[in-house]
Amino acid sequence: MLKIDISAIEKSKIDAIIPEIKSAHEKLTKKTGAGNDFLGWVDLPVNYDKAEFARVKAAAAAIQKQSQVLLVIGIGGSYLGSRAVIEALKGSFYNLKKKNTPDVLFVGNNLSASYVEDIISLIDGRDFSINVISKSGTTTEPAVAFRVFKQLIEERYGKEEAKKRIFATTDKARGALKKLCDQEGYETFVIPDDVGGRYSVYTPVGLLPIAVAGIDIDAMLAGAGEMREICSLPDIKNPAWQYVAARNILYREGKTTEVLATYDPDYVFLAEWFKQLYGESEGKENKGIFPAAISLTADLHSMGQYMQEGKRCLMETVLLIGEPTGAVTVPNDPDNADGLNFLSGKSFFEIEKQACRGTYLAHTDGGVPNLLLTMEKKDERCLGGLLYFFEFACGLSGYTLGVNPFDQPGVEAYKKNMFALLGKPGFEEEGKKLEARLK
Repeated sequence: MLKIDISAIEKSKIDAIIPEIKSAHEKLTKKTGAGNDFLGWVDLPVNYDKAEFARVKAAAAAIQKQSQVLLVIGIGGSYLGSRAVIEALKGSFYNLKKKNTPDVLFVGNNLSASYVEDIISLIDGRDFSINVISKSGTTTEPAVAFRVFKQLIEERYGKEEAKKRIFATTDKARGALKKLCDQEGYETFVIPDDVGGRYSVYTPVGLLPIAVAGIDIDAMLAGAGEMREICSLPDIKNPAWQYVAARNILYREGKTTEVLATYDPDYVFLAEWFKQLYGESEGKENKGIFPAAISLTADLHSMGQYMQEGKRCLMETVLLIGEPTGAVTVPNDPDNADGLNFLSGKSFFEIEKQACRGTYLAHTDGGVPNLLLTMEKKDERCLGGLLYFFEFACGLSGYTLGVNPFDQPGVEAYKKNMFALLGKPGFEEEGKKLEARLK
């Protein structure tokens, strides 16, 4: 399902860090570490609500039947996982393809007026449903977007019909969104109390939009379950142990930025999901590996110069796919004006593979250690396993680093300032102070 190559790291260094990883593994699996009340995701692939899972699939089928578009309203972990999976498996052009499933559009993840206007224009004249995702219902970006599209859907269909088209994923018992759902009669799905947003892709947060796109969520969970068994092994043979050992060894040697390199543009949002997972989990107490990403081979013509000769604070984790994902080959050109007839008959996959091998040698020669992750193939089972691998390794790495991987106190700072500057009741004095600083 997943192979890892950390040959860039000396065995003696790996042996030296094993006791730390063993301790972190025990904290994670025995749930004794900091943030242990947010470890429900560890066993989620096998310990999930079967009845609610069935309701997710039923709701997805209903949305597919009644709508041409599903609007997913959420931010951060409330949308990145589902978007990553949909684009990875269905392609970054999913919404432009002819298909029997609805388009899936994401909104509520920014405060751009033009973005919202574009979404409104894209659903003009098309039947649509809404999946609003928020634990509290008061997070600014999704809350204001929901106001806009709730009004629009009620104007188009009337309140009674709109109720059948609004699906909420929220807290099981409390919060502004849950209260509204109870009042209006929307169908709701639960964000478990013990699962944080960035670890929520295997909850209805991720599974409902993914299922609407026609992706086999049973196979995804099966793959995650297989990887859970692999990651539970308390030994350096565990690929998560190997990955965590390598990245923490390199971090201590000054490689403070990890660049996730992918060779498929369909994985751009997988990289965005990865960045949130690791950035929000590890970036605390003036510690943490900074997560970045490049999309190859495109970025070899932009970021390639920095990767090759910039500040040597980089490590690179390269995600590869073991089996070809397409059969396009290079045709022969009788004139050979571009001098590339030596590529005639070769598949794009074969050319890309050699580009990858050449890049690996160039970057390692240039002082950027490479860790290689090879996913067996591009399907639900393998992707499900990959996502769980990254989640488990993230928790393990956070404990090895010495931080709580399951809180995010730093994200509140901008919110408090924004509320004060917007004149939220109770923030008036702070607002005056901030305005004075900004003059």
